[in-house]
Amino acid sequence: MRPLRILVLFLLTAVPMAFAGKEFTKPRAADAGTYPAHEEHREERVTVAIDPYDSVPKSEIFKINWKGYGYLPVYFIITNYGDQPIALTKMKIQWVTANRSKLEPASTADLVRRLSQVRGSDPRVPLPLPGRGMKPSVSKEARNEIEAAQFQAMSVAPHTTQAGFLFFDVGDIREPLAGAHFFADGIKNADAKELFYFDVPVDKYLGTSAAN
Repeated sequence: MRPLRILVLFLLTAVPMAFAGKEFTKPRAADAGTYPAHEEHREERVTVAIDPYDSVPKSEIFKINWKGYGYLPVYFIITNYGDQPIALTKMKIQWVTANRSKLEPASTADLVRRLSQVRGSDPRVPLPLPGRGMKPSVSKEARNEIEAAQFQAMSVAPHTTQAGFLFFDVGDIREPLAGAHFFADGIKNADAKELFYFDVPVDKYLGTSAAN
């Protein structure tokens, strides 16, 4: 029993230490117009873009294996080239697949709930070891990654860019990218007038990825 206790103590200390120092760092965003999958509204002077992190090596920036949990991380970028701020408080986003499945970004609660499931436990993100009768919980490191990664901007100042990740639950979808479209609407200008909706074909991204 003594060797077993030593092993347990080692795991309790070594696993969190292995995770330490490897905090998630959100990629630095360029102007939305520089990404292959984008849509520009010249008259409104706003451009949105997406960059799916669907495979390695891109997906390795995360410490959580989001694909293993059934989620597709999509980097969302919005650039305001105008002289007035734009508001995102009423923005609505949808990922519409080729078979017309309509997906909305997962909330923080959705992500935490999925990570809390025992069968989806990711060995790269240590979870507190549950005792008898205890339910597994999500580690502080995992919560920090979720908070740091998610798109949270409520507005975009003039001549600036905001970016962050949106997570779509694609666990039950066979082909979530090919033929899909990314929609964003509800964005308003400084006069509270709603901009025309954005429609970004995901095939723009896939065509570039295939060429690389």
